[in-house]
Amino acid sequence: MNRVYNFSAGPSMLPESVLKRAADEMLNYQGSGQSVMEMSHRSKVYEKIIGECKALLREVMNIPDNYEVLLLHGGASTQFAMVPLNLAVKSGKGDYIVTGQFSKKAYQEGKKLIEAKEVLSSADQNFTCIPELDSSKFTKDADFLHICMNNTIYGSKYVELPETGDVPLVADVSSCILSEPIDVSKFGLLYAGVQKNMAPAGMAVAIVRKDLIGEPREGTPTMLTYKIHAENDSMYNTPPAYTIYMCKLVLEWLKNEVGGLEEIKKVNEYKAGLLYDFIDNSKLFSNPVVKKYRSIMNVPFVTGSDELDKKFVNEAEAAGLVNIKGHRSVGGMRASIYNAMPVAGVEALIKFMGEFEKQNA
Repeated sequence: MNRVYNFSAGPSMLPESVLKRAADEMLNYQGSGQSVMEMSHRSKVYEKIIGECKALLREVMNIPDNYEVLLLHGGASTQFAMVPLNLAVKSGKGDYIVTGQFSKKAYQEGKKLIEAKEVLSSADQNFTCIPELDSSKFTKDADFLHICMNNTIYGSKYVELPETGDVPLVADVSSCILSEPIDVSKFGLLYAGVQKNMAPAGMAVAIVRKDLIGEPREGTPTMLTYKIHAENDSMYNTPPAYTIYMCKLVLEWLKNEVGGLEEIKKVNEYKAGLLYDFIDNSKLFSNPVVKKYRSIMNVPFVTGSDELDKKFVNEAEAAGLVNIKGHRSVGGMRASIYNAMPVAGVEALIKFMGEFEKQNA
């Protein structure tokens, strides 16, 4: 069986050893006589799975004890509503820095629910950078400031965090979680959809400072209340059970096979460096992002010709380099090189790009 190199922004590649282990355990998980897909989430066997998943995440990310780890339905997009509903309980205000499509969506969702303000944006620069972090523009009594740490579509990332003082910093880390160490203590709340670096689609992780978990805004639905999920250990109702199991396997891979976040950071920087170096020295391909803010997870590139871009995508797929097409809102190409993308996959892409350039430049 020939496996392709999948450069999708999500759902994305999973480590091959994780997939093999899941396959081995599909019909009979550790002698239980059943698949994780079909076992009761209230059983002792499954309670151990979810407990190990949360404990591993705490260990791998070095999450302090004063933070709650929540495993939730709905993906990151549901967090666009949960954050303002649960955090905007004092002034009812929330600040947003808009650096791409998903931070814009979070802001638009916030506007429906609270007094939301776009305090900074890089839209006037086509989201090719992070705007200068001018704290004088922040709302002093805001209940939170929201950012998106890594912009999946536009390929930019924060290299420094905004200074928010006593205002909790909230970050969408969907496309960079587990790619490198992060100081959780600098944030009031971190959240991520798992389908990029953690597990198959179907779940979000929220890492919330415990003092921010209280009564939400009036009228907040039960299932959108952090307090309910925290009090019930993320099992108020049936959780995304199999996704949690897969997340546990990925975390075990990251800890035991890779060696943790410091080691995966080295690998990720090496992969991204290879690809950016080729693009920067290419006569055909270019990357639009300001170098300082380049993502090590998502690398957009273009030829400058829509016709050539289309040809590249089609020929790349035929060569086993799939899901390389850029997001429909920006076009071109995008290589998402998350943790599970091996160095060999990036090398294969670079080789193909070189051959394509010789034939089409």
